[in-house]
This record gives sequence, C-alpha cells and structure tokens, in this order.
Amino acid sequence: MAISSTRDDAHPILVLGANGKTGGRVLARLRAAGHAVRVGSRSAEPRFDWEEPATWKSALQDVRAVYVAYQPDLCVPGAVETVTAFFDAAAEAGVEKIVLLSGRGEPEALEAEKALQATSLDWTIVRASWFFQNFSENYFLDEIVAGAITLPEGLAPEPFVDADDIADIAAEALVDGRHSRKLYEVTGPQALSFADAIAQIGQAADREIACQIISKEAYAQALAEAGLPPDVAGLVVYLFNTVLDGRNTPVAHGVEQALGRPPRSFAAYVARTAPTGVWGAK
Repeated sequence: MAISSTRDDAHPILVLGANGKTGGRVLARLRAAGHAVRVGSRSAEPRFDWEEPATWKSALQDVRAVYVAYQPDLCVPGAVETVTAFFDAAAEAGVEKIVLLSGRGEPEALEAEKALQATSLDWTIVRASWFFQNFSENYFLDEIVAGAITLPEGLAPEPFVDADDIADIAAEALVDGRHSRKLYEVTGPQALSFADAIAQIGQAADREIACQIISKEAYAQALAEAGLPPDVAGLVVYLFNTVLDGRNTPVAHGVEQALGRPPRSFAAYVARTAPTGVWGAK
C-alpha cells in the first residue's frame, strides 16, 4: 500500500541511525515538512538498539514507515541476519514502508536488499557508496585537520555522493508513493581520486594537506597502531579492498531518476563546507 504524503500524527515515521550522516538529515527534512517522527537510537525513548531485538517492538509501535541505515555497515558479520529479522518485525508490527540505505558494490548489502524485496512490505532502496561528508564529519577529518592524510595504494576513483542527496530521496520516498518498489543507485556527477578530492579541499581551505600513499599491509598496520578497534579497522580495510577496487567508479543516475535534478557536485560541497572552518581554514 502506497504511503500518503499527508500528515499522520498517530502513525509516526521511525528514523534509524538518526544520529548518523544520513539519518540526521532525513529526520530534519521530515520534521521540517511537519511529519510525526520517532528517533531510533540507543539514547531515544523508546530506545532502539540493533543488538537488542527486545527494543524493536516498542520502537515500531504504531509506526507507518521506517528509514533503515544500519550501523556500522551492512557488510559486517551478522548484519544481513539482523536487518532481515528487523524487516520481519516491522511487517508484524504493521509497518507499511521501509526505505533502506544500501551499500554500492557490497555483496552483503545486496543480500539485505533481496531480503527486503522478499517481504510483503513496500520498499525503496537507496544504494550508495562513499559520502562527501566522510571528509568533513568523520573518517578522514582528523587527518585533514592535522595536514596529512595516509591512504592505501590501489584505490580506484570514486564518484562520491552528497549525503544531502541521499536524504532528499529517502525523506521523499518515506511519504510519497511514487517511489514505491524503486531502487536508486546514487553517485555524484563525476569520479574523483582521493588525491584529487584532498587537493580540492586543501585549495578551498587555503592549506597544504599532504597525501601519502602506502601499501595495504602497512595501512592496516597503521590503523592498528593508531589504536583503532580491530573491528573498525577491519571494516575500513574491507571497504577499501572491496568497493574501491574500481567496481564503483562508473557514475550512476539514481539522484536524477528519483528527484528529477542532477546530483550535487563535490566542488559545490567543498565550496559550502570550507567556510565553516571544519578543515582548519585560515
């Protein structure tokens, strides 16, 4: 059943990953449009925790639609089984629609997509890879501010995508039946190497940011020596070795298909972000 774009205060929209890069933006858009929303996080009330299925029922009560952004990533062990169980719980709770943030080029994410498509739920899938905001909100930010970033060798160019484009699609899909059973593979308008991306940031921030390329083995060791938890370090290495091997370099057109406009560019992101001083702009 298509979900009406009209308000329904008695049946809120649950946003999982509401403290994340896309979830926070989806939440803000829905609130701005006047929709009743429920924050899905461990600090919210009712509480939601992926690792505690007992928390799911109360979070799903009376909910009409859910935005699913699984943390930390759909490729981690057990993630597909967890989200599959959640889809079943959502259907049992009477949820009508799921919008799933999926991982471009990740075999495990494809399994999660198939699990959702096999349910009785209405669905929209937004399949994305690396966000612009990985350079300004986590992952690479500390190194950029410090003036030097280290990366493993062999990384293919990536058509980074704006988390704001993802949020625009997801928020609309949660309330507009036009996106029913649509899969949107989203990228930015062009592929960039990491070195090119860092160079653009440095130029906009008026700073020298060194970019050192080392072997994959040395990079994995550097992550461990930096004190990164083994599971987090393993995830970063897996993503570098998997989705950045060239499979995701081609540009996709999901943003235009969903929204009828081109995706935002990396240059535009850099131009609006540098003045905030997040990269240590002078």
